[in-house]
Amino acid sequence: MALKFDILHTSGKSRLGKLYTKHGVVDTPAFMPVGTCATVKAMMPESVAATGAQILLGNTYHLMLRPGADLVQKMGGLHKFMNWNKPILTDSGGFQVMSLSGLRKLTEEGVAFSSHVDGKKFFLSPEESINIQYKLDSNITMCMDECVKLPASHEVVKKSTEMSMRWARRSRDAFIDRDGYGIFGIQQGGDYQDLRQYSAEKLKAIGFDGYAIGGLAVGEGQEKMFEVLDYAPGMLPEDKPRYLMGVGRPDDIVGAVLRGVDMFDCVMPTRSGRTSQAFTARGTINIRNARHREDPRPLEAECDCPLCKNYSRAYIHHLQKCNEVLAVMLLTWHNIRYYQRLMQGIRHALAEDRLQEFVQDFYAKQALGDIEEI
Repeated sequence: MALKFDILHTSGKSRLGKLYTKHGVVDTPAFMPVGTCATVKAMMPESVAATGAQILLGNTYHLMLRPGADLVQKMGGLHKFMNWNKPILTDSGGFQVMSLSGLRKLTEEGVAFSSHVDGKKFFLSPEESINIQYKLDSNITMCMDECVKLPASHEVVKKSTEMSMRWARRSRDAFIDRDGYGIFGIQQGGDYQDLRQYSAEKLKAIGFDGYAIGGLAVGEGQEKMFEVLDYAPGMLPEDKPRYLMGVGRPDDIVGAVLRGVDMFDCVMPTRSGRTSQAFTARGTINIRNARHREDPRPLEAECDCPLCKNYSRAYIHHLQKCNEVLAVMLLTWHNIRYYQRLMQGIRHALAEDRLQEFVQDFYAKQALGDIEEI
């Protein structure tokens, strides 16, 4: 296999590791900001790197529609196209296509769908998804799968999981092995332990560079998600990275790390930056609230991002009230930096054998909430 993954230290189920790719090393546990259309919204790539992010997620579905995989390949690949010289993971496009319930038709061969942009007809098969990701030059390719929204019956999830495993084999067969690149399989099975085990065994028999846990954060709630994560990661190979797709909130991430997950992605820090929400050690702040109007303090005194070092809550509140784009830029920077600081804190705690102390402090601060008095 072409990707190297080293586990440096463990604490319970939690793992401290390094993932080596052609475009650099990723320290794990890691959070990947989402760069859907070859950009993290409201951020320059240089700014994303300054937050401490070591890897980005790109979206196959959106990039195949605009500007097209052939053009990205002609421009030298996604790294050069978007000026990001660090690792990139691309999803298969399957999740976005599956969400187009009224615009797509699913068969064993793949998914026929109409573009949400202009109605143009496309067909996405496992082989085509892998080919597109090859043209994008992503370091980590995801196999194509079907993701069922929960709750769903055992029969429905079983049928979907079985097809996803057949697609996993086709995806792996279509992948071109090369140094510094790899392909991840995706465990499915909903919230059924027997189907998760079935999926894990099928994926291990095929053999992948890493393994994702899919089909969660799709409507089941945190309690149910953690119930699945109590057993699902342990079904996957211990010597390969484990990636929980589409998760999530800071407390989701902390809980998943405790259950053996190494990699995460979510639109939450960027989307929240566009809706006046800021993540801090004391929980989430809505900067549009009137109590911030005359507040001279930074969002978070401990944070080293440009927003917290240079601007007051009152100023950001003013920018939001005026719908100034600078507010979105600064809040997004802060939120991504918060997520990277969280991951750095987790990694340092793992390395120093104080993860439980770190987790206790995390929940204690979250419970305090933001301090209102000036």
